[in-house]
Amino acid sequence: MTSLESRIDAWYERIDTLTPDNVEARRDVELVITKLDDGQLRVAEVEPGGAVTVHEWVRRAILLLFRLRGIQRYDVGPFEYADKLELKHDFERRGVRVVPGASARRGSFLSPGVILMPSYVNIGAWVGAGTMVDTWATVGSCAQIGANVHLAGGVGIGGVLEPANAVPVVIEDDAFIGSRCMIVEGARVGRGSVLGAGTILNPSIPVIDAQTGDELSRGHVPDFCVAVSAGRRREFPGGEYVLPCVLVIRRLSEGERHDKVALNAILRDHGVAT
Repeated sequence: MTSLESRIDAWYERIDTLTPDNVEARRDVELVITKLDDGQLRVAEVEPGGAVTVHEWVRRAILLLFRLRGIQRYDVGPFEYADKLELKHDFERRGVRVVPGASARRGSFLSPGVILMPSYVNIGAWVGAGTMVDTWATVGSCAQIGANVHLAGGVGIGGVLEPANAVPVVIEDDAFIGSRCMIVEGARVGRGSVLGAGTILNPSIPVIDAQTGDELSRGHVPDFCVAVSAGRRREFPGGEYVLPCVLVIRRLSEGERHDKVALNAILRDHGVAT
C-alpha cells in the first residue's frame, strides 16, 4: 500500500466530517484525480488471467472529491455550467479527436486515437486507444473501455461509484457495441465480441449459447462472440412470461473481426434487425 493510498483510506473513514475547507484532504484527492486524468491510475483493470481488479481506494478518492468541492460556475464557449468538477481539456496534445457537442469530465482518461462524437465520458472512466464513442453514447463513471472498441450511437455504458467493491462495466479490446445497447451494473463484454443493436446486459441477465441452450454466464458475453437480445419463457403463479436474455448466435475465430457489411449479414441471417 502506498502512502497516498493509505491517506485516501484514512480520509474516507472521515468522509462525513470533511468539507471543502480541509486543505490537506483536498490536496491528496486532487492528486489522485490528476493521476486518473493522465492515465497514471485507473479504477479497475483486467488482469492477464481475465479477472477484474478494482482499486477501491481510487474510487474512494472520487467520492471524496465531491465532498471536498463546492459548486462552481464554469463557462465553456457560449455555455454555462454549475458543477463540482470541470471538463477535460487539451485534447490536441493528448491525440484525441473531439467533435463539437462531446464532453469528458476531468478525471476520465482518453487514450491517443480516441474519437468522441457528440457524447459524454464521466469521471473515473478509461477509454482505450483507437476507440470511437459515437453520437449520444455515454460512458459512465469508472467504466473501463478497451482499445479499438466501437460504442455505436446511443449506447449507454453504466457507471458505478457505489456501493463499495462493486465492479465497473468492462468492455474489452476490439468489441463492437451496437446502437442503443445498455450495459450496466458491472456487466462485461469480452474481447472481440459484437452485441447486436438494442441488447441489454446486466449481471441478472443470462447469456445463452444458441447452439446448445446452455447458460454461459450472467452479465458476461465471452470473447469473440456475436450476441443479440432475446427472450425465454418462464412460468410464474400469475402466468407465463418472456424474460430477457442475451443469445450467442455465433462464435468467431480468435482475432477475427467483421466489417459492417459482414456483421449486418450475420444478424440478418438470424432475423435480427440491423
